[in-house]
Amino acid sequence: MNRRDFIKGTAAGAVALGSPLTVFSAPGDDLEPIRAEVKKRRDESIKRLQQWIHQPSIAAENRGMDDGCKLMLELLRDAGFGHAERVSTDGQPGVFATLDAGAARTVGLYFMYDVKQVDPAEWTSPPWDAALVEKPGLGQVIVGRGAVNQKGPQAALLGALHAIRGAGRKLPVNLVLVAEGEEEIGSPHFAQIVRKPEVQAALAKCGGIFMPSAMQSPDGIITINLGAKGVVELELVSSGERWGRGPRQDVHSSNKARLDSPAWHLVQALHTLVSEDGNEPAIEGFADKARPISAEEKAMVAEGARRMDEQQAKKMLGVQHWVHDVSWIEALERLVSRPTVNIEGLVGGYTGPGGKTILPHRATAKLDLRLVPDMTAEAALSALKAHLAKRGFGDIEVNMTGGYDPNSSPADAALVRAQVSVAKRHGFEPILWPRLAGSWPGYVFTSAPLKLAAGHFGFGHGSGAHAPDEYFVIESSNPKLEGIEGAVLSFVEYFYELASIS
Repeated sequence: MNRRDFIKGTAAGAVALGSPLTVFSAPGDDLEPIRAEVKKRRDESIKRLQQWIHQPSIAAENRGMDDGCKLMLELLRDAGFGHAERVSTDGQPGVFATLDAGAARTVGLYFMYDVKQVDPAEWTSPPWDAALVEKPGLGQVIVGRGAVNQKGPQAALLGALHAIRGAGRKLPVNLVLVAEGEEEIGSPHFAQIVRKPEVQAALAKCGGIFMPSAMQSPDGIITINLGAKGVVELELVSSGERWGRGPRQDVHSSNKARLDSPAWHLVQALHTLVSEDGNEPAIEGFADKARPISAEEKAMVAEGARRMDEQQAKKMLGVQHWVHDVSWIEALERLVSRPTVNIEGLVGGYTGPGGKTILPHRATAKLDLRLVPDMTAEAALSALKAHLAKRGFGDIEVNMTGGYDPNSSPADAALVRAQVSVAKRHGFEPILWPRLAGSWPGYVFTSAPLKLAAGHFGFGHGSGAHAPDEYFVIESSNPKLEGIEGAVLSFVEYFYELASIS
């Protein structure tokens, strides 16, 4: 029995006992016809998600992007958006769409249609097949690139729109949607979409904006994030040509006795960016404005540490120790409050089978820098360049490929209060969390001139984003965890809550 059946079967008793475990119904609204539509359209919702996963759209490889944008437009129009247009940028295209329901309130949506790269050899189920498989402890899941990040939650939201319309109802809020195809490369051109005058005007009417998400952990706990870290994605390139030392082309490795190595030059530069153990940023000026964790945020983390399962977290990450062997609560505090300097990859010279005795003329490091409130992407990049120049590495190229500032929203924003209300109506006591340790370009909404509350919402669970065997739960074997029907219904109820919350 999944949680939805459990709720229906126990709702009457729960009401009699005064428990928060009740079936949601906004004042004056009977949502049973919509629930019936959600159930009837279950297979349709699954097929919609499978269709979306079947379409590769990888910005980093410029693969399938036009087709991905076209498919998103088709899905939006099919879900009832009266206006949906492609928006050109200096990079990949975006989307601007509106759904005028004649409602008193308007809500913003952020979508993305791009996904991360894949190596099919690492997957147990082909990444574009969108296969339904049984996952022990979870139930039936759909496996594929983009399954949870973000096509699964987005498809569930579209399913909610189909169900509302199929029940002969009007959506209780108007929608303004902006989407991009470059989130997975740091959203370098997303601001060009949002800052178009007609888009700004539409977003200015919104009471807030949210990104569809799967907010439940494997044990069903719901976490509501009040913000997200910012990010800078970049490459450091060391070359003999630019350095003026070492070879300008690959040469035989015997020459190392008399030549400098651009690869070692890069390694030495990287070593200056962090502490000896690699765990603390050491870029001069990088974190000077980083806001320390507040007492209120510490209290949120303490409550989360009490309710979250440390061993489950370690198992999902495949680790046995936290950095410096810190406690569970300190690991969580670090996660939400510390800026980071991370090496995503190192590329230089020969990396094929066997050996090839060369001295490479060029080496590249791909880095990401995570930023906390009061830091900015611009200042972080400037600090990095100044740091390298001061330490004799000014010749190393610093190529920022994407990034943006952190974002934060207050816990008393209507957008957040509506999330808490929907969760509590279903018997969940959500965890309010200071900020997501990952990043999304919410700063374009939370900063001037819009200054909107922004965040994530959606029941359900998935994992494996950016990794092999990414999945989204379709039919949960855990009564505390929603499957796709519950995810769709959560958006139905959220729309009604947003329409009525004071």
